[in-house]
Amino acid sequence: MSLELPSAPALADALIVDPFYLAISADFEHDMPTRKAVLARYFAYSLGEAARTGRFLATEDGKLGAAAWLLPRTNDVDAAESAAKNEFLASTLGPRGYDNYHRIVEFMAARAPAVVPAGAWYLSILGISPAAQGRGLGAQLLAPTLVEADAAGAPCFLETFTPPSVAFYERLGFRSAAEHLEPVTNSAYAIMCRPAADILRNNHGK
Repeated sequence: MSLELPSAPALADALIVDPFYLAISADFEHDMPTRKAVLARYFAYSLGEAARTGRFLATEDGKLGAAAWLLPRTNDVDAAESAAKNEFLASTLGPRGYDNYHRIVEFMAARAPAVVPAGAWYLSILGISPAAQGRGLGAQLLAPTLVEADAAGAPCFLETFTPPSVAFYERLGFRSAAEHLEPVTNSAYAIMCRPAADILRNNHGK
């Protein structure tokens, strides 16, 4: 059964200014409608991946935004998902965007293990349509999975290229663990971690 993902265009509208998404859609930089359509396809695929191997949550109407989490997966599942995603990227992104994607992801993947706890749940994508921002929808989308992670005793992490979003994530318990200058985008990004619930409780009790 196919997954209905009407929130993908909202993610494209919300995140198109992010350095990562600009880089992976670089082949379409002179054609904004096509660029947004390519990013919407990318987000639809990513939301489907989250539904299969993590958590996918959309706004109540399904159209204003979504959150995608990836949870730890077995080596076999990870290999199959990675191969399928690479095939999708090769057929969807242009050659520059495809190359940019792999260079950026490899750079980031090499640096996350130094600060990210083992078994952490990864907030891969969060976006709300620009017209609907400021209503608390982002926090509402994240709340159920954060509650679930706390119940499971699981830490969480994310990576953001958007400095204004840091304060938002801090209000939800995330803290900046490292910052790096990513060379493809020439942009700084932060790795933010949220400890497991028992560590949060111990810290609050001090």
